[in-house]
Amino acid sequence: MYASEQPITLLLFCLFGSATSSPVSIYTPSPPLASQISPPSPSSTILPSLPSPSLSVPPFMPPLVSSSGESAEKVGCPLRLSPSTLVVRFGHPATANCSVQRMGFSLLGWEVSLAAPEPTMDRFLIWTVDRMSEWSIKPMCYALSEQGGQCHINLPLIVYKPPDNVSISFVNHTGPMFEGGQYTLQCTVQDVAPVQNLIVTFYRGQTALGQQQSKNNTEKKKPVTEIFTLNITPSKEDDGAQYWCEAKLELGPEGPRLPPVVMSPKLTATVHFGPQLVCPTKLRVREGESLSCEVRGNPQPLVTWFRDGQVVALPTHSSRKHSGKYTVLAKGLLEQKNFTVEVEVLDGSGTTNSCNRHVLMALLLIQTIYCL
Repeated sequence: MYASEQPITLLLFCLFGSATSSPVSIYTPSPPLASQISPPSPSSTILPSLPSPSLSVPPFMPPLVSSSGESAEKVGCPLRLSPSTLVVRFGHPATANCSVQRMGFSLLGWEVSLAAPEPTMDRFLIWTVDRMSEWSIKPMCYALSEQGGQCHINLPLIVYKPPDNVSISFVNHTGPMFEGGQYTLQCTVQDVAPVQNLIVTFYRGQTALGQQQSKNNTEKKKPVTEIFTLNITPSKEDDGAQYWCEAKLELGPEGPRLPPVVMSPKLTATVHFGPQLVCPTKLRVREGESLSCEVRGNPQPLVTWFRDGQVVALPTHSSRKHSGKYTVLAKGLLEQKNFTVEVEVLDGSGTTNSCNRHVLMALLLIQTIYCL
């Protein structure tokens, strides 16, 4: 009996030893289909073990979230908005369409505080507003998938209003300006929105002097009044010039084809300057010609001519005796100036600058006729 059991014991020892020292491949069958699973009997029901209190279960998060149509495609949210940015004038109607680009989503809806449409099971849903009456709304389109996931897309919205009035004036100044002085133009834009999209341009005649944008960094939605300023230094050429400013709302490619523009009335400037001597300090005339020399200024200066200390009138028919030095005394509004003019009167054989011009024109005419 003892001798017959010893080989069996040795065989079992070898089998258990090889099981612990050699790797064993494990076969995991695929889960059975639902039709192949029998409902468990009450006596064989196994309760699942509860998670440890130290472990936290993450909450459910919507798997697909987006903020714009383009990024929605990138993260897998198949929603598309048309237009991609809605630009609407306050008080006017507005329409936007949201569509889902692939199957697998059972519900489509808009979340918006103004005229929200009922959710639909169709592939698109239009949000329509008869009259845009709010400045700060944030429309959002969402879709629910058949597996319970959700994605949404925000519609960028710009509600605008052209200014009620645009005016131009000088800061702390009325009346005429003086040449070389420092002055400040002021353009006032009343009740415009959004002010972040406002561009103001100052003009002198048809020449743009400068362009400015609002310095307000906050994203204001409602209409505000904004003031823009520009420093200028007028010259005598600016006397009689017209200054004005233009307010334009730049609303981007989704905005109106012609951006809203409001122009101010024109402000005619009066610039005081002078006196200024216009004629050359060395004046050559021919006998019989009038002797004239212009002195300009605004207002027109009072001009007095002197020769050898005596007040004289400039001759209308000059002769050789009128040659010499003349002094011009010009009294303007701000100052008076003295100018010295040396006059040379040539006899009949002499030439002046005007005579030279006439001779040159005659030679050109002769040359043209000869070539013909």
